Amino acid sequence: MSSDLNKKEACGVFGIRSFGDQNVSRMIYNGLISLQHRGQEACGIATLNEHNIHVRKALGLVSNSYSEKTLSELEGKIGIGHVRYSTVGTSTISDAQPFKIGYPRKGIVLAHNGNLVNYVEMRNDLLKNGRNLESTCDAEIIVHKVADELIRTKDIERAIYNYMEAAEGSYSTGMFTGERELIAFRDPNGIRPFCFGVNGEKAMLASESVAININGIEETHDVKPGEMVIFHEDGRTEHTQIMKGERRHCMFEYVYFSRPDSTIEGRSVYDARIELGRNMAKTFETDADIIVPVPDTSRSAAEGIARETGIHVAEGLMKNRYVHRTFIMPEQQTRSLSVEMKLNPIRSVLKDKHIILVDDSIVRGTTMEKIVSMIRKAGVKKIDLWVTCPPVTSPCFYGVDIATHNELIAANHTVPEIEKKLKVDRLCYQTMDGLVKAIDLGENICRACLTGEYPTCKAQKMAEKMKMQRSLTNKRYYEMDH
Repeated sequence: MSSDLNKKEACGVFGIRSFGDQNVSRMIYNGLISLQHRGQEACGIATLNEHNIHVRKALGLVSNSYSEKTLSELEGKIGIGHVRYSTVGTSTISDAQPFKIGYPRKGIVLAHNGNLVNYVEMRNDLLKNGRNLESTCDAEIIVHKVADELIRTKDIERAIYNYMEAAEGSYSTGMFTGERELIAFRDPNGIRPFCFGVNGEKAMLASESVAININGIEETHDVKPGEMVIFHEDGRTEHTQIMKGERRHCMFEYVYFSRPDSTIEGRSVYDARIELGRNMAKTFETDADIIVPVPDTSRSAAEGIARETGIHVAEGLMKNRYVHRTFIMPEQQTRSLSVEMKLNPIRSVLKDKHIILVDDSIVRGTTMEKIVSMIRKAGVKKIDLWVTCPPVTSPCFYGVDIATHNELIAANHTVPEIEKKLKVDRLCYQTMDGLVKAIDLGENICRACLTGEYPTCKAQKMAEKMKMQRSLTNKRYYEMDH
């Protein structure tokens, strides 16, 4: 498989500038804690004081990586932070963000959330042009490409335009320069979320609004797809529409990734998840005794089902909050071990009950298989599994950990086959219409992993090539068996 298909990340970005004398490192820390759900493998903070850019990166959680002492050493009135997870390979400090280079504009520091579909092509071009690359992270590609264009054009708008012309994929990017410019820019489809907030004291940018809210700014605005926003030292905010494209906001942000207290593209994530549940209850009949959400992202949808059906929501699964999210762990073995440590059934709630088990999505099916096994051992009578996302049947090239058709349970099995494999009595998937209505952004959402139709050309070609290779492989196996 081409390494184009392996380079994916979905992370969290936070940036800030103070218009006064306030040191920003503590607010970056707070912002990253708010975004910790987006990645637990590595984190980084970079700040600029009067003379120097300071960068400190670490593997692991934000709370374990920064002390009061290290935060005080990261002094400055402008800075960027990042939390990361990788989808393949090992976690290394060299791939942690933000990335810093020493020129032009007295240095550039950059972090992003997303994935470059043409990562290999852009990396090879930089290597041919003499750039020394030290990681396998696509954020390093972005910072070097932007730097090259700035050296060549001496103009930030033209440099970002040229970068967008060369890049394909998703990128919600925050950067600052040694000349004290804080800059946000976003891919023309706006696939991954990105927002900002400004008051008289400070300006912030973040992957989710909650990271800005927690730092004292209530009102947030989305960075528009293809837009560049510059937050100047004198308090001015400059907006430039660099490039236009069709809006295709990732539906998975509403289903799973984002915190329910975030707002994305003007839509409350919590409200969208309530509607996901309500729409399922309107679609499928049930005579279940209780509704049991898989914690935590399914709770809102379970509440929506309860509102529509009148069936009581019960905490049938207890979560160990010190174990991280399983879907975004890098290796399947780690994922499987984590499920057993993360969840424990409450027998008194489940025993002899007909339950609606609610989950946000089924990707590989391995996590759900273990959850169902736990619940069966607790003595449940009957399990109806309601999944608030339609079947995931295609890979994602934009920063969600869905790499190949072969690993997707819904791409390889019918609903009855999945019921048998997971050992549930009934499996009900969200309808496509129910998903679109719940998110309430019309056709402006990316559903590529559900439909196989991608908003960018290279991704579409890659998916079709993968599908063809898979068909040829399956045909060979069939011929060998017969």
